[in-house]
Order: sequence, then C-alpha cells, then structure tokens
Amino acid sequence: MIKQKATLLLADGTVFSGSLIGNHGTNGGEICFNTGMTGYQEIYTDPSYTGQIIVTTTSHIGNYGVIDTEVESDHPTIGGIVVNSFSDVYSRLDASGSLQSYLVTNKITGIADIDTRKLVRHLRSKGAMNAIISSEFEGNLAGLQLELEKLPDMNGLELSSTVCTQEPYFYGDENSSIKVACLDFGIKKNILRNLASRGVYCKVFPAKTKLAEMEAWSPNAYFLSNGPGDPAVMEYAVATTKEILNTGKPVFGICLGHQILAESCGISTYKMHHGHRGLNHPIKNLNTGKSEITSQNHGFNISREDAEKNPEVEITHVHLNDNTVAGIKLKNKPAFSVQYHPESSPGPHDSRYLFDDFITLINQN
Repeated sequence: MIKQKATLLLADGTVFSGSLIGNHGTNGGEICFNTGMTGYQEIYTDPSYTGQIIVTTTSHIGNYGVIDTEVESDHPTIGGIVVNSFSDVYSRLDASGSLQSYLVTNKITGIADIDTRKLVRHLRSKGAMNAIISSEFEGNLAGLQLELEKLPDMNGLELSSTVCTQEPYFYGDENSSIKVACLDFGIKKNILRNLASRGVYCKVFPAKTKLAEMEAWSPNAYFLSNGPGDPAVMEYAVATTKEILNTGKPVFGICLGHQILAESCGISTYKMHHGHRGLNHPIKNLNTGKSEITSQNHGFNISREDAEKNPEVEITHVHLNDNTVAGIKLKNKPAFSVQYHPESSPGPHDSRYLFDDFITLINQN
C-alpha cells in the first residue's frame, strides 16, 4: 500500500512528518498522550476526549480492530490520533472491522510512523498545547499554521452541553427498585452498564437540565458524569449540583462530575500541566490504606489547598505520583466523588467497589 504523507504541527512550532491514517483531511485540538497498553477503542469513543488529539504510547495500534459493542459513546469526537506503528490488519475473529475503516467512517484524521516517544517527552516537558494533523498542507506550513490558530483553547472551554444527550433516555431494568438520575456531561456507556448491573434504573438527562425536571421523576439518588472541557466555566452545572445536594439525596461523581461537586463546595479547579491519562495510575484510599491501580483521563484537577481548608469536605483518595486530590466526600451530605474512572473497560477493575459504595449509600438513605 502506498502511504500518503501527513504532517503534525504543534502550537510551539514543532513539526513531525509521517503517514496518513484515517480520513484524508485536517483535524486539530489539544494534544495529549495516553499511556495505556490496550483499550484504544474505549479511548477514542470516550466523550471526555472531545476536541483532543490522542497520542497513544503503545507501539502498535489497530492490531485487534474494532467491535461495535466496545464503545463508550455513539461515535468518537476526538480531534485526531497519533501513533507509532499502525495496523490495518486485525487479529480478533469477532471484530466488526478495521480501525482504519472506523476512522474513515467517522472522518477522523490521524498520523502514523512518527517517534511517539520523542513526542511524549516533548509534551511532558512543554505541557499540553494545541496541535493540528493534516494531509492537505504538504509543503505549506504557513497555511497549516493559520488553521492551527483557529482552534479554541481548552482552558475556559465549555463542551459538555455539546456532547451530552439532547433528550432524556432510560437505561436498565424499569422494574428496579433503585432509580438514579444521571446528569450527562459526556457520560461513558460503561458507567451505565455498571449501575444497571447493580440493579439501578437510570434516567440520563442533558447537562443543562433543571433540578425540577429531574425531581419530577422521583429519583433515589443522583450521578454526576465524566465529560470534556473546563469545569470552572460550567456555572450551570455547579448551580444545579448545589440544589441537588440540598435535597439530601445521595450523589456520586466521576471525573468532571468530581470537579463539579468540588466547585459546588467552593473548591476551585485548575488546568494541569499535561494531565493524567492512562491505565496504571496508582491511587491510595486514605480510609482503607490500600492502593488501587486506576484508569485516568483528565487535564483539570481540584485544589488541594481549598479542599483541606473546607471543614465540610474530607479528602478520601490521593494520586501517589504527585499527591493530587483523587477523591472527596462531604461530611454533612451523602455525597462523594473520584477523579479517576472505576468503570474503565477493559480495565483495571480495582475501583469497581465505588459503585457498590454508591448502592450502599442509597440503601442507607
């Protein structure tokens, strides 16, 4: 197969030349890297990656194809992919097709045959920044630079209302005794699978749904989902979460939902240098003293200083690599949240107990 050339241009002027994968065209967004060794389909369909170019650090991508059931949303919303070695030949007999055809169908442009180790070292040093991938501007870096400058900055960007469901929908067994209202900021399907497998009937609401509409369904508890963008500009979500807390019903938040819960308690959030993204991040549960290997995907975090000063908040989990806050619970309300992803699929599964804790909290209240 004759490979078509593609170019990756970073906002700081760094250029990588490689081969086109996926759709012929131009895609851009904030570039970040994920250190997971498997699960690329989960990554590419996770709404939390909306508007981001994903660098995968494992050498071979595409070698097991794609399966229709292994998706976290209806379609990927990423801004592109960057890989070292790309395979259009896949090994799984039950795969529905190749990753290449999946990328083309969803109009995602990517680049392969570049030194991803060099690129990741650069991003770890310089930090997250915008970038653009193109197969259309060969020999015209000036033109590509103009396209790059049109991309929005992730800092201060609200995206949840653009990726969430636009109409409420149900998930799980309608005869279940536990009803949970899920506020969709970009929810992953496997979160709903985990809730439903524990006897929860979910109703998923758009990000900007008012409390009155959700309360009309008479839920037993609320779930605040993961999602993309900057939590500091999501005043609507913070205001609704404050109202939810005042109902006294149990609340569980994951990732962006964790940040929104923190903001509703007066804890500020900030943009990280290059974020946490991978499948092997070590977390310590401060209540049990045990460690967990976790899946993570976030470029924002909550202020440890603010959390420690808040008398109504208890820090429950910390990231062992940099001591950032990875989990909190409220002392005066039945509410808790974590920064990482206990629902991760294919894994790890060390933190699945958090869903059980949520069910216990609901039954106690």
